[in-house]
Amino acid sequence: MTVELELSPLETLSPSRAGDFKTCPQLFKFRAIDRLSEPASVYQARGTTAHLALQRLFDHPSAERSPQLLYDLFREAWTELRGTDEFTGLFTDTEEERRWGVDSLVLLANYFGIEDPARLDPVDRELDMLEDLDGITIRGILDRMDRDDDGSLVITDYKTGKAPPERFALPAFFALKIYALLIRRRTGETPKELRLLYLSGPTLYRLEIDDRQLDAMDSQLRALWNAIDRALATRNFPTRPGTLCNWCSFQEICPAFARAGN
Repeated sequence: MTVELELSPLETLSPSRAGDFKTCPQLFKFRAIDRLSEPASVYQARGTTAHLALQRLFDHPSAERSPQLLYDLFREAWTELRGTDEFTGLFTDTEEERRWGVDSLVLLANYFGIEDPARLDPVDRELDMLEDLDGITIRGILDRMDRDDDGSLVITDYKTGKAPPERFALPAFFALKIYALLIRRRTGETPKELRLLYLSGPTLYRLEIDDRQLDAMDSQLRALWNAIDRALATRNFPTRPGTLCNWCSFQEICPAFARAGN
C-alpha cells in the first residue's frame, strides 16, 4: 500500500511560480512541489547569459557602455556558465555553439535600439526581494529599477524570447506588478511604470501603474496563495490544457496528455 505524505502549507511564493499556478496548477506541482528537473534549452542558456551580461554592463562607467563591451561581457558570462551542470553538453559540437553565440550577439545588439545605457544610473539590479505582505511571503529577483526624468521609480524586465502581439501583452506584466507591490511594501513608494524590454524585435512594452492596480494585485496574490494552500491540502492540482502545453517539458507525465492518449 502506498502512503501519501501530507504536503506542507505554502511558505513562500515567487512571481514565476504564482504565474505557473495561474497557467496550470499541475505545472506548479511539477515545478514547485515535485521539483522535477527540466532539460536546459539553448533559449534558456541565452536568457541566463544575456541577463548576466546586461547586469554587469552597469558595473562599468557610463562612457564605456558600448555594444562591444556588452558582447565581451556576454562571452565572459558564457565562459563561466557553459561548464556548469545546467548547461554542460547543451551543444552537439563547436559549430552549433558558435552559431548560437553569433545569434545571441545579434539579439544583444538590439538592446541599444531601445535605450542608451550611458544615460542610465540604475537604482538596483538583480535585486533579491523577500517581503511579508501581512501573512503571505513573496520572494523573487527584480532585473532592474531606475528613476525617470521626474524622479519616479521604473521597473524593467529583460526578455530574450519573442514578444507577444501588443493586444496580448498585458498578462506578461503579471510578475512585474508583483515586484511593484513588493517595492511599495519595502520603500513606501509606488513605482510609476513597468517596462518589458524584449530584445527580439526589439520591442518595448510600457505600463503605467498606480496604487489601485497594486491593491488589486495584492488581492489576487492572496487568492492565489489560498488556492495553492487548498491544492496542497487536498493534493488536487488540476490540469489546464492550452496552447502553452506545446512548450511544456512535462507532457509525457502530465495527466491531461495521459487521458488524451487513452
